[in-house]
Amino acid sequence: MPQMTMVEALNKALFELMAEDKNVLVMGEDVGQDEGVFRVTARLLKEFGPDRCIDTPLAEAAIVGTAVGLAIRGFRPVCEMQFDGFSYQAFHHTEGHMRRFRNRTRGRYTVPMVLRMPYGGGIRAIEHHSEAPEATYAHLGGLKVVMPSGPRNARALLRAAILDPDPVVFMEPKAAYRAFREEVPDEPETLPIGKGQVAREGKDVTLITYAAMVRPTLEAAEELEDDYGIDAEVLDLLSVSPMDTDLINASIRKTGRAVVVHEAPRHCGVGGEIIARIVEDSLMYLEAPIKRVTGYDTIIPFFANERTWMPDVGKVVKAAVETVRF
Repeated sequence: MPQMTMVEALNKALFELMAEDKNVLVMGEDVGQDEGVFRVTARLLKEFGPDRCIDTPLAEAAIVGTAVGLAIRGFRPVCEMQFDGFSYQAFHHTEGHMRRFRNRTRGRYTVPMVLRMPYGGGIRAIEHHSEAPEATYAHLGGLKVVMPSGPRNARALLRAAILDPDPVVFMEPKAAYRAFREEVPDEPETLPIGKGQVAREGKDVTLITYAAMVRPTLEAAEELEDDYGIDAEVLDLLSVSPMDTDLINASIRKTGRAVVVHEAPRHCGVGGEIIARIVEDSLMYLEAPIKRVTGYDTIIPFFANERTWMPDVGKVVKAAVETVRF
């Protein structure tokens, strides 16, 4: 199997689906001639032409609103927001139409579209380029919110998202776009949306995370074993709506301890929902309070200072040690 970055794997998924189904099209700012700000849409214009790889005006509301109409008429549009912070410009279409049309028409019409957006910090970007707004979208009924962590699952989940009959917000951790390579099969591959994975088996504490935080959490698990003799299990949720509650509770009932890791701010973050589900279903299995390792309840700072704001290996290790030693 070839080794790919996440950018290359996402590009592969788009190539595959556009070749298989003429109703799949890509649209967004600079996705064609300039091949996307991160080059996820490289070579699509040359291969499929301007009617299926569409450079749009600088108008997020127009992009998403047009895509909703196309999806209702039978197309499968894949919209690109250049950065997650720009997606709010289209929020009235996402909230008011994209997620509601199946319910509004009592199932007569669906909206099979994907809203792709690079998200998160770690690349020393400017304002509106480093947010982690997954909780905002996860709160909206009628949307699936998918957050891959590596090249192989990104390719498989993007394929699943494009094939889904309902709208999917697909949040790509840009800090992981070219951070590492991974084997990706030549043949098409999908993963079920709403099912997470055990990224590392363990028995002493469960570390629950997703997207860009999976790799530092796995590194923390190795450090915990090497330096403290703590055998940590790591869960990669892969999507936050729907969320794999069964996976979470099965692990908690095995380890009795949990640390939740995400880079979004703590207040009303996805971590709070994860903890609530554990308390509802597995409270009597807990042997220690659950800790959260998150971003701070502030706007993410610029440039080098963002590193102090975001979770890292040391913060995860500290939380896990305190949890095990409680």
